[in-house]
Amino acid sequence: MSKPKHAEEADDETINLCVRRMAFNRDTKLFVQKSSGVFSMGASHSKIEIICCSCTTDSRTGIILPCILMKKKKRNNVKYFLLLLHSSNQFEPSFYFRLDYELKEDIRLFAGPSLLWRHANKLFYISSNTCLVQSAPVQLSSVVWTGEIVGEGTVVLGVRTACLPETEDPDGFSVSDRAIWGSEFFGYAIQTQKTLTGTCFMPHAYSRVVSSVYVCKSERLKQQLRISLVAITHKNQLVWFQNGAPKGVCELPYEKPYSVKPALTSSNDLLFVVSFASGNSCVVQRRDSLQVPMASKWQKVKCVLVDDFISSGSEQLLLLFDDDSNTDVLSTFKITDLGEVNYASGINYKHDVPAAEGLQENGFLTVRALETRLQAGWTSVRELQQHLGLQKRVILESCRALIDLVEERTHILPNSKEEGLVSLWDDVENPPDSLSKVTSLTSEVPEHFTEELWQRVVGDSLVVGVKLTESFYLSLSDVSLSLVMDQDFSSISPIIKCQSKIIKLNKAFSALAVSSSQIEPPPKKLKLDLHSKSDLKKEFPMRSSRIQLDGAKTVTAVTSLSPLLAFHRVRCVVLLHARKQNHQHDSLQQSKKITVLCGKILLNLEDISNGRYSVKMLRENSYCTGSMEDILAVLAVSVRFSFQIVSCDCTLTPVSSWLLGEMECTPFKECQDNIFCHKAGNVHGTIFNWALKNPFEGVLTIFCRNLTVLFQCLHSLTRILPPSCSVKLLRSGSKGVLTEQLALALEKEMLTLKNSLFLKEAKAENSLTWGNESGKKINNAPLASLLDTEEGVQQFRKKLQDEREESVQSMNQTMNGALYQKIALKIAEAQLSSDMI
Repeated sequence: MSKPKHAEEADDETINLCVRRMAFNRDTKLFVQKSSGVFSMGASHSKIEIICCSCTTDSRTGIILPCILMKKKKRNNVKYFLLLLHSSNQFEPSFYFRLDYELKEDIRLFAGPSLLWRHANKLFYISSNTCLVQSAPVQLSSVVWTGEIVGEGTVVLGVRTACLPETEDPDGFSVSDRAIWGSEFFGYAIQTQKTLTGTCFMPHAYSRVVSSVYVCKSERLKQQLRISLVAITHKNQLVWFQNGAPKGVCELPYEKPYSVKPALTSSNDLLFVVSFASGNSCVVQRRDSLQVPMASKWQKVKCVLVDDFISSGSEQLLLLFDDDSNTDVLSTFKITDLGEVNYASGINYKHDVPAAEGLQENGFLTVRALETRLQAGWTSVRELQQHLGLQKRVILESCRALIDLVEERTHILPNSKEEGLVSLWDDVENPPDSLSKVTSLTSEVPEHFTEELWQRVVGDSLVVGVKLTESFYLSLSDVSLSLVMDQDFSSISPIIKCQSKIIKLNKAFSALAVSSSQIEPPPKKLKLDLHSKSDLKKEFPMRSSRIQLDGAKTVTAVTSLSPLLAFHRVRCVVLLHARKQNHQHDSLQQSKKITVLCGKILLNLEDISNGRYSVKMLRENSYCTGSMEDILAVLAVSVRFSFQIVSCDCTLTPVSSWLLGEMECTPFKECQDNIFCHKAGNVHGTIFNWALKNPFEGVLTIFCRNLTVLFQCLHSLTRILPPSCSVKLLRSGSKGVLTEQLALALEKEMLTLKNSLFLKEAKAENSLTWGNESGKKINNAPLASLLDTEEGVQQFRKKLQDEREESVQSMNQTMNGALYQKIALKIAEAQLSSDMI
């Protein structure tokens, strides 16, 4: 704030409130000014000063803005007004009020913006919505914390004289505690005007010594409030409380601590910054226990700020030191996260590198070298695992050969090239047809390719899942499942019509994606020859290898359950169809179709009625306890929709509140980015994924049973979104993936056309009659001798006529209707696949 130059000019002086926006330059390692703003105030016969500054949320837009509380005193009249500073450096007066006393005790700014303070052991507050000073019907001696609590809104945690009831509670513990110490904690919810019990925060015994509190986490479990917090005491201690009980304590290095704030660094360490009245500061780490590191104590600190000052994606501490020689507040500073980040003022970074910066660079290079060594070690472990697997296959093959030798059976050796071995014997060029298929099956499929086979019942659908081993999955494409009934039903087809999906989960379970659906062809007769070009042949669009590497290894098949329950007890064989890629030749012709027996499942009407295979999604500790198989089953029967939500004026904080509040969603324990809807009605069972790119843009993915549920979710969502929001439906799949799929589909279409053309020529060549037998008997006599006699002229005329007919027939080849229908169907299917992509 600018001050009047001369005392006699103070009556007509205009005082300016000046602000500067500063940013840290990582090149020069200094703070530079980005912009500035000025707010002018008339100071005629008045004294104007700043009471406090803080950043709070504007309830109109959800944006966090700087707030400045100003005081203007004129004789006995005291006027307070609150200013909001927008991103354009424009000031907006939020509200003002007049008092006949001055604010001195427990002044707090919070969301709204709103202001509360304590005077004469009473609590007063005012917000930008009402602009009226209101008093709370509570008596309190101090305020130790103000913030948001789940389900309660803004809550004030204070200390008051113990209010003992006439009759003690049955347990008597809380009442006795208050009676001993004479004071107690209590919480007051400003919006609902409800008093909360203080024992969910801390025991009442700490009410005489705690000076400041920071609530780390609050949640509700079975209508019970669970809170985790840290508190600083007059005994120079920092205490960690969880659910009302102390869990750890740490001695602080200085006296008279007055505030504590958190910081989350790049190494995911949660730090607590404690400030002291003497101008000192320290940091407390919470790992195995609370402790103060040696290099985290500073003296003569003006203030400590927490933010991402170097734009690294994590928080750092900005310490501003007292420097009497320089009036610029940002002239003496230090930026650190107690790890790799360490910048300090007064160091010439342009010409020389200080020891701390050199150590930081060395540490970075050391970490990179260690990461490289770790990657090399992991590669060596993978190669060793492959070598051990190869040894196991050789030993098993040797055992089979020995058994066949003892039992006097002919042993068919595997192909040494496919096993990656050098053959020490002569490979059989053309093995017998009866054994060649078995040989190819055993050489192409590893011994253990499935980790798990499971089944679930979701509504009227049966979901069968096969989890594949990683090495087996990465060498496959066109993966799908088939269900075949293992009973002899002469009147119906044993093949069950089902829908296959590949559900991809990354290793961190951070995202879920469902591939495009693969629909089985209509039921046909089953042939036992799985490797012949029979009616079991299926055509699916190929997926690129990049999708396979990113995905997990679970393949699911979904079919209608009610037709199977008509048999009361059905046993089904699960078959996996895929193409085994040949990595030596990146070509479509090199892949081979394989069919693998994954196992058998048993469907029993009694087990299904008892809920043995039902999906169980229950709430426990604010999480959804569904197993990974339950999650995959729900995703398999759901339809996926992704929506891009963009807001120009307001942040998208209402979306998270809508999911956790109105939709009653809880995150999965296995993959916490995805949340399950427990709300009663049609929307129950819907899965949501909310990914926030920035405060104004996010992508909401909905996995729902049908379009009706989707419309209900969108209708509920649009009611809480600001009118300026735009919601856009996103296409499934990235541009690069769709481009690769289209290229593969066009290649397949071209090969289908070429193969159909060759098939047409072969069939036509076999079905046409080129000439007749009489024509073949014409001797090759000289032309002159044929024309000498009348009989010779007739023979020559007949031969010429036959050759003319052959020429006409070769120009107009024909084929039967069945062959033409088969070729046209193949071409149409290939073109349809390309058109859909």
